[in-house]
Amino acid sequence: MSESKFKTIRHIETVRNYLNAVVTSILHRAEIHDQSKLEPPEVDIFEVYTPKLRDTTYGSDEYKQFLSEMKPAIEHHNEVNRHHPEHFADGVKGMTLIDLIEMVCDWKAATMRHHDGDIMRSIDINQKRFGFTDELATILRNTAHYLNEEVVVYHKADES
Repeated sequence: MSESKFKTIRHIETVRNYLNAVVTSILHRAEIHDQSKLEPPEVDIFEVYTPKLRDTTYGSDEYKQFLSEMKPAIEHHNEVNRHHPEHFADGVKGMTLIDLIEMVCDWKAATMRHHDGDIMRSIDINQKRFGFTDELATILRNTAHYLNEEVVVYHKADES
């Protein structure tokens, strides 16, 4: 085997190992996603407000009022869940691609809980809210389009 071919095989192997590490991380995130909502101090507040939020439009004044009333639970949730920009002192800029993948999947699932949910509108609202770049917004829209059009996910979002 030539030196060049050997080095190419090692490169392929190294990339595979990094990708497998990323996949493992994402699988772990899938298993632990939002588990803090099932324990104090979050569980009691989310129990009251989840049904209320479902009947509101994301980003509306009513929605923002509910979030304000949920402040103790939301602050705790953001503190212990790194897929939220609020987890980081510098917001989205502190996040990894792994965090962003979980975040956009979370946003997609959240839109499915609202009668008028729209992931593209959520990205627009959150770009203003979190101040991320147009380039990142485009990447998130591309990912949302992928989730909408190319991924088949078994769900019971209407029950969530």
